Amino acid sequence: MPTPDPLDNPEYRAFAWARFRRLLGWMALVALAAAGAADTVLWWWVGPFSIHILIATALGVFFTVLLAAALMGLMFLSSGTGHDEAVERADLGEDAAAWRNDSPPR
Repeated sequence: MPTPDPLDNPEYRAFAWARFRRLLGWMALVALAAAGAADTVLWWWVGPFSIHILIATALGVFFTVLLAAALMGLMFLSSGTGHDEAVERADLGEDAAAWRNDSPPR
């Protein structure tokens, strides 16, 4: 019998997504700090440069850090809510059924 998905529970789903959004909020602050640090280091090494380079560098660093945080957060969300284990159980069940029937894998 399949086990219920933990995110089917509305209270747990709200808790998990709130935790994810809180993590992204903190990481947005870290990304802002990283973007500011990158521009400061560039200014110190290179000297004065165009505002366009300043903006492009800040946006590039900010969105790179934020994307990394979002992907890592989704990985933690998936693992923490039991999705990874559910997929593993489903894969093992499919493999066992295929082995019993001696049918070729899909």
